[in-house]
Amino acid sequence: MLPNDQLAILAALPHSFQEAISPHLPEPHALTPCALTTLQLNIGKRCNQSCRHCHVGASPLRTETMSRETMDTCLKVIAEVDEIKTVDITGGAPEMNDNFSYLVKACKNLGKHVIDRCNLTILEEPGYEHFAAFMAEQGVEIMASLPYFRKSYTDRQRGAGVFDKSVRALRKLNGLGYGTTLPLNLIYNPSGMYLSSSQQQLECEFKHHLKQTHGVEFHHLYCLNNLPLDGFLQALLNLDKLTPYMDMLKAAFNPCTLDGLMCRYQLSVSYNGYLYDCDFNQMLDLKIMPTPHIRDFSYDRIINRKITTMNHCFGCTAGSGSSCGGELVK
Repeated sequence: MLPNDQLAILAALPHSFQEAISPHLPEPHALTPCALTTLQLNIGKRCNQSCRHCHVGASPLRTETMSRETMDTCLKVIAEVDEIKTVDITGGAPEMNDNFSYLVKACKNLGKHVIDRCNLTILEEPGYEHFAAFMAEQGVEIMASLPYFRKSYTDRQRGAGVFDKSVRALRKLNGLGYGTTLPLNLIYNPSGMYLSSSQQQLECEFKHHLKQTHGVEFHHLYCLNNLPLDGFLQALLNLDKLTPYMDMLKAAFNPCTLDGLMCRYQLSVSYNGYLYDCDFNQMLDLKIMPTPHIRDFSYDRIINRKITTMNHCFGCTAGSGSSCGGELVK
């Protein structure tokens, strides 16, 4: 599904995110940045998996990848802006970018905290097995996606054999100190038209089952709501469930989430260097204006911009909220 198609579908819905947030914001009733503490880099859409719910539309057939030149431009900004403490690397499977190791080392040399958003199975693929040890050596935080602690559920969503590969990868990471001395966190998305259950409760369930059944340990579980984009949007359309799902998100709107929204503290950079308020806006090609590319980066313009919002933003403000770091409010 093309970004323009998604924009038209979202814009035509009988909902208004702007109307929902306006009473809770000072003049001019628009979301604005609070800081720039994280730069999230999407370094490619190539992935060893092809998941139905993926909002990026990543797959083994995708060829988009961030070049060394664009990485160097990003690194220049990272070096110049002291406020940027964290570099969050995502994809696709970011490890499949040929310059992944170069980027990680460069960010660590600049004294930045580095996060790798890992699908786990990539660490079991031929030619990529060494990345677990590499990331342990560099002290990279791993945010690993795992649909559920039961094999049948995970394989149904991601393909046969994915759960077993994921468990082997988690055991490998545990053997390197991840889950104890090194940060290892899991990412969970609910299945279908639901908001996530209590993050604390799910974390306890995941920890109990993975430890008892597979001997696996991790630090935290982060829950993300499903946003109506790409594969999930198409599934909702096929089932004629888009409007009911949006009705649920809107009904669950929580103004207490507004202060912690990730778009207020980070920027998203696409593989070709364009700037977005978040990874979801990137998938809709809603570029930041008037500074749409990393080569034209201006801190003053970025920190004083208005954040672009649309109806998909209800997903980040529903219930306990949703972000790349999980819930926003208790």
